[in-house]
Amino acid sequence: MSFILNFTNLTLLHIQNQKYKNSMTQLSKRINSFAELGNILSSLNNKEQNSEYSKFHDLLNEAIRKTCYENPWFFEDSYNYGIKNIAKWLNKEQLSKWLNPYQIEETNKKTVAVIMAGNIPLVGFHDFLCILITGNTILTKLSHNDKYVLPAIAKIITELNNDFENKILFAEEKLENFEAIIATGSNNSAQYFEYYFKKYPNIIRKSRNSVAVLTGKETENELILLGSDLFDFFGMGCRNVSKIYIPQNYKIETFFDLLTPWKHLIDNNKYYNNYTYHKAIFLLNSDVFFDLEYALFIESASFSSPVAVYNFERYETLEKVQSNLTTNAEAIQCVVGLENQLFKTVPFGKSQAPELWDYADNVDTVKFILSVNSTN
Repeated sequence: MSFILNFTNLTLLHIQNQKYKNSMTQLSKRINSFAELGNILSSLNNKEQNSEYSKFHDLLNEAIRKTCYENPWFFEDSYNYGIKNIAKWLNKEQLSKWLNPYQIEETNKKTVAVIMAGNIPLVGFHDFLCILITGNTILTKLSHNDKYVLPAIAKIITELNNDFENKILFAEEKLENFEAIIATGSNNSAQYFEYYFKKYPNIIRKSRNSVAVLTGKETENELILLGSDLFDFFGMGCRNVSKIYIPQNYKIETFFDLLTPWKHLIDNNKYYNNYTYHKAIFLLNSDVFFDLEYALFIESASFSSPVAVYNFERYETLEKVQSNLTTNAEAIQCVVGLENQLFKTVPFGKSQAPELWDYADNVDTVKFILSVNSTN
C-alpha cells in the first residue's frame, strides 16, 4: 500500500512539474515575441534601421500617418514618442522582472474585452500586453481617435508568433462573447459601463488627473522636465500634470521661462482655440491668472483643468498636501515631485513614462486577469 501511495504521489508530482515546465515554455515564448516587437518599435525611424524590420516599419508609419491625418490632436513626433516609451517595456529583462511575482498557468484561459480610450497614442497598449502575455484572448473596441496603429501592432506580433493569431480580436460594433472586461472612459461613461457590465468581472476606469508638488528645492533641470509632465500630448493624458502644489511664498513665475520649449503647442489650431476660449472666460470673469501666451495658470483647488489651462494651489506643509492627496486619492493618477517620506512620487519628466508595474488607477491588471482565469 505504501509503495502504491508513493508511486501515485510521484506521478502527481511529475504531472505538476510537466505542467509547470509547459507554462514556463509558453510564457517564455510570449516574452520573446514581445521582446522582438520591442526591437521593432525601438528601431522605428532610426537612421540605421534593421532591414529585416523594414516591412514592419512601413506598416507602422503608414498607420501613424493615417491616424495623425484624421486626428488633429496627434502629431507623428508625439506618436513616435509614445511608441518609444512602450518599446522600453518590451525587453526580456523588464518583462521577466514584471511577471516573476505571478503564477501564470496555461489553463482556463478567457476572452477579456477592452474598451480603449483615445486621448493619447496607444493608451490601451498596456491592457493589450497584460492580456496577451498571460495567454488570454483580447477583444478590443478601439477609439475612433486611434484606430489604426494597434491593429498594425497586432499584425506584427501575430507574424512574430502565430499563437496570437486567434487571440487578438477587434469589435466593430457590439461587444459579445467575452468573460471579463476592462473599460476606460469619462466619469459619465463609467456610470454606463458599471451598469451595463455589472454581471462581468471588470475594471472600470474613470477620469483621473495627475499633480506635481514643488518644494522650492528643485533644480533648474527638474523644472524644465516638469514641462514634459504638463505638456506632453497637449496635457490630455491622465498622467499629465493638471495641478501644481507650491509653498505659500513660492513665486510660480520662477519656472515659466523654463517652459518656453513648449510654446509651439499654440500652433495647433485645436489647442489654440482652447487657449483663447478659456483666456476670454477668465478675462470676462475678472479672474487673476498668468498668461504664458501658450498656456494659462490659475490658482484653483480643482484637480482637473481644461486643455491649455493649469491649476496651482499653495500649501503650508507637506503633511497637509499628503492629507489632501489621501482624501482625493480616487481623483489622482500619479504625483510628480522630489522623493519624500510622505507620499509616493514620480520623478520630473517621467509621468508619461510609467514602468510596467505602474498600473492605471493602482489596480493590478495582471492580478485581475489571473483571478478571472481561476474561475470556471
